[in-house]
Amino acid sequence: MTEETSQDGALRRDLAFCHRLYRPADSTGQCFFLLHGSGVDETTLVPLAREIAPHATLVAVRGRIVQEDGFRWFARITPTRFEQHSIRTETNAFAGFVTDVATRHNLDLSRTIFLGYSNGANLVSSLMLLHPGLVERAALLRPMPVLDDVPATDMASVRVLIVAGAADLTYAPFAPALVTLLSRHGADLDARIVPSGHEFGSADAAIVRQWLNAPVTE
Repeated sequence: MTEETSQDGALRRDLAFCHRLYRPADSTGQCFFLLHGSGVDETTLVPLAREIAPHATLVAVRGRIVQEDGFRWFARITPTRFEQHSIRTETNAFAGFVTDVATRHNLDLSRTIFLGYSNGANLVSSLMLLHPGLVERAALLRPMPVLDDVPATDMASVRVLIVAGAADLTYAPFAPALVTLLSRHGADLDARIVPSGHEFGSADAAIVRQWLNAPVTE
């Protein structure tokens, strides 16, 4: 079942998470899963992803937790403390969704980048830690660590980009802890800072493009 909208992709409700699929006619086969921030919806990262990779297939996904006029990925207690059961429940459900949507739409997960912003970036970091092997590349904008109990996950095959905002007074102070956490689990980590607050923009797109195009060092 789909719901036709004025957006480029129809809203699909046939799997565990509502989502929109954008597949350009000249798609390169590269794919992005887009995970939005709090209080908005799945369309908000589409322009940024198109700026990064205009010929990539996009899977724009909607968080299932309702927040005011928008959505988020798991329940929060305070702006920097989160409900642990909600994190694990939603992360597990999202892991199943990734496999299902890749199978249904013939997406190559080995050519997939998970692009998450804020609460969406935190879901991606949880996904990497709780479901090793599912994510190979992730770009996390304005993230922080959210899991209280972190499993002993081997992330040696994962490339991660973390971009913090220099003027993001609430969340930027937590970014170094996430860099340390993922590095200790073996991830190939690239950490950057942009001269902005919590908002994202073209500076982030440029950094993600450069990171994706950089040669991988063994």
